[in-house]
Amino acid sequence: MELKTSANITDRAVWDKLKREIVEAAPSLGIDDIGFATADPFLSLKSVLLDRRAKGYESGFEEPDIDKRVYPELTLEQPASLISIAVAYPSKLDNPPKSEPGQRRGILARSAWGEDYHLVLRRAMAKLEEFIRERVPDVRLESMVDTGALVDRAVAERAGIGFKAKNCAIISPKWGSWIYLGDMITNIPFVPDTPVTEDCGECTKCIDACPTGALVGPGVLNAKRCISFLTQTKGFLEEEFMVKIGNRLYGCDTCQIVCPKNRGKSWNHRPELQPDPETVKPLLLPILDLSNREFKERFGSSAAAWRGKKPIQRNALIGLGNFKDRTAVPKIVEVMLKDPRPVIRGTAAWALSRIGGQEALEGVRRALAVEQDEEVIQRLHRAEQKLQEPEGVNLN
Repeated sequence: MELKTSANITDRAVWDKLKREIVEAAPSLGIDDIGFATADPFLSLKSVLLDRRAKGYESGFEEPDIDKRVYPELTLEQPASLISIAVAYPSKLDNPPKSEPGQRRGILARSAWGEDYHLVLRRAMAKLEEFIRERVPDVRLESMVDTGALVDRAVAERAGIGFKAKNCAIISPKWGSWIYLGDMITNIPFVPDTPVTEDCGECTKCIDACPTGALVGPGVLNAKRCISFLTQTKGFLEEEFMVKIGNRLYGCDTCQIVCPKNRGKSWNHRPELQPDPETVKPLLLPILDLSNREFKERFGSSAAAWRGKKPIQRNALIGLGNFKDRTAVPKIVEVMLKDPRPVIRGTAAWALSRIGGQEALEGVRRALAVEQDEEVIQRLHRAEQKLQEPEGVNLN
């Protein structure tokens, strides 16, 4: 079938047939679920986004122009429909390596398991585009994956992929919230799908379990307190957050793990998304020595690599500190004395203060004798003070 949009724009039977063909072809295109929606503005979303901005809840990673997030026509002129796709990913790690004394490990969030989901979604979207263009040569399409202007969860909700949960995720009745989302705007007037009417009911497990209280209410996230956001920043972190991060190297899955709607759901049908246990639950100490090249070789195919090695190495130090494993002290001291990056040196000082012991105290004092960065000096002094407290120097 080859159609011209201009000649058939009002021919509902033609577009219904095309929609059925797309839905039937979706699995072969690398798509687990697909939904269609109107391209009307997301007017109710605008006030929500403005309120988030006014309260300082934005992460800074979003599209800064709120109107672009609300009005599809600012991305594609005269849009008629939105298409939302979902690709399901695994939530369980088979035979995970153990974290043991002297062999402590970190963890990547499930969204960073397997191949970078941006690449997986873009391939699926490209195949979908090709499928449609083969049938409608003069179609107008605009695809988006994660970094697009529209709010992908709002598109998915409208398109019937799932409902917006209290943890702000989209929960599919079939796939749970373990799904990646992609969007497409088109001038084809597809009949919209029906939104999912299911909801969270009275459950607040995600809000109750959020380590930092980032879920300030049902469906309301203060991104600046979210561990997923914090692990991706590059600067110093406040002690409150470092303690809560635990051994997370990238992202946080707590609000999804505790969700009853996700119980028993894990998807292993896509080989490219299956995790390498040594990559997604890596030893922490070797991360501190990675060169840029080694980091790319080790983590470059994962979504966790997009911010570079600095946040991952900082988070590895935080993890070592939270494990309080004194076998890590010599390496952390070495990093504190030799690493050229102030954030890494200052975080190493905090990790030592968290571990405690005379060796850590002596290392901090050695660093104080040579450190020149004012922020790091302040952090070294705080570490020294904590290590001098009775519990700080109490040897095993």
